[in-house]
Amino acid sequence: MAGSALAWAPVDDLWRLTGECVVGFARRGDGWPSGLPSVLSSLPGPVVVIGARYETSPVGPYLELSVAEPARLGLRSGLCVTSMAVTSAPARELCRQRWDLPADLASMSWSGEGEERSLVWEDRALVLRGRPKGPRLPLMAPLRSLQTGPSGPLVIPRRLRARLRLAVVELQVPATDRLAALAGRHLGAVSTGLSMVAHPPRRPAGLLSSIPLRVPHLGPGPEPAAATATMTELRAYGSVG
Repeated sequence: MAGSALAWAPVDDLWRLTGECVVGFARRGDGWPSGLPSVLSSLPGPVVVIGARYETSPVGPYLELSVAEPARLGLRSGLCVTSMAVTSAPARELCRQRWDLPADLASMSWSGEGEERSLVWEDRALVLRGRPKGPRLPLMAPLRSLQTGPSGPLVIPRRLRARLRLAVVELQVPATDRLAALAGRHLGAVSTGLSMVAHPPRRPAGLLSSIPLRVPHLGPGPEPAAATATMTELRAYGSVG
């Protein structure tokens, strides 16, 4: 299975996606069960909830729901995806095999009424809805994902381009759900012109990392110490995965 997944998107290739998304910056309510692995340190800031409809990707169209928490690996800051669901089995396999993303397979639907966008996970009774307000704004931003798995920590550089509008984002979650602490209305954005590129995963190395390299190498090479994306940049908050 792993071999076939990597055949769809070789490690040296870029992972390119286009589509639209709803992004909410959710306050952490009382009892928020952080899913950060022990190798990462938590940073202050909102939890980022992302609902996306990818029209194109190396494995075809699919929907995604991701929850990412601000985190730090050594001196590197970024977002760690701690919950993730996709509607494509090939996408799930690649997310797990290539980036150690905790992707699960789920049945979800996407809808749009006017400029409003909604992602619905029926079996979980979860709804993420964005109602945009104001003018469209262009966004170009570098992002960094920090993940970890059986073979150690990974740094995943990304590039994001989007046309977005600020939005009121509402997350409806049953009281018994793990994400219940994030339920409510939040500041966010809706993008109908999303283009994202995820680079191959890299092992942390250099002066910016406090993690010793004791794991086999994955990817094209260690991340240069000069390649940084600060939390100031990340507050543009463009993804999951």
